[in-house]
Amino acid sequence: MNRLLLGSALLLATSPASATEVPPAVPAHSPVATGPKLVEPHLHIARSNLAGHARIAITFDACMGEADERILSTLVNERIPATIFVTARWLKRNPKAVAVFLQYPDLFELENHGEKHIPAIDKPVLVYGIPSAGSPDAVRQEVEGGAAAMVASGIPAPHWFRGSTAKYDLSAIGQIRAMGYRIAGYSVNGDGGSLLGAAVTEKRISSAKDGDVVISHINQPTHAAGEGVAKALVDLKAKGTEFVRLQDVADTGDDKTTD
Repeated sequence: MNRLLLGSALLLATSPASATEVPPAVPAHSPVATGPKLVEPHLHIARSNLAGHARIAITFDACMGEADERILSTLVNERIPATIFVTARWLKRNPKAVAVFLQYPDLFELENHGEKHIPAIDKPVLVYGIPSAGSPDAVRQEVEGGAAAMVASGIPAPHWFRGSTAKYDLSAIGQIRAMGYRIAGYSVNGDGGSLLGAAVTEKRISSAKDGDVVISHINQPTHAAGEGVAKALVDLKAKGTEFVRLQDVADTGDDKTTD
């Protein structure tokens, strides 16, 4: 099964923004995409190499829908740094959550998840039934539109980009890198696109190891996965985990996404 399951991170970019807009699930054996070769890059951060002191980067996608207060309050109350990838669509709907992020610049790094939440692929292709950007100009608009919305919301200009579905073709990766962005893959899929149950989500994230980059979602407050995310964060902290943002440490990504 592909590491990113359908869910809030894989919503149709052409549909109205809604916390309930989840497309039909695709069977595990179904093709993810047809057309150009796509990659789903890994990302790792520099390890601490200290026994009992794993270093982990927790990242969240805020695709559309509402802020998950279970996760946000845990991050704030437990003082856990995280990198949040926001879309223009999510920013428009969640000014209160944005204000919280901006209130704690020592905790939150805000980065670019795109304008309309469409796959950053420069050729026409369907990914889980979602139409890609389809051209270099459309990829540029997805990236630049997301960045412009962030700056308009009072957020510093982003340096990282993560596209919808976390899939790209190599030419789009080259284009996005040329625009000055590092592209954020991941090494642990924490919540399966926010569709996993609480217990499974907690187990996945709690199993993260030194140098891992975890992806989960902070935009589905009605999904059970959010409860598991919050519990896992507390679990990891109790183990002595060092939480870092992507901006804080050296990193290495596949497919020339970071170097």
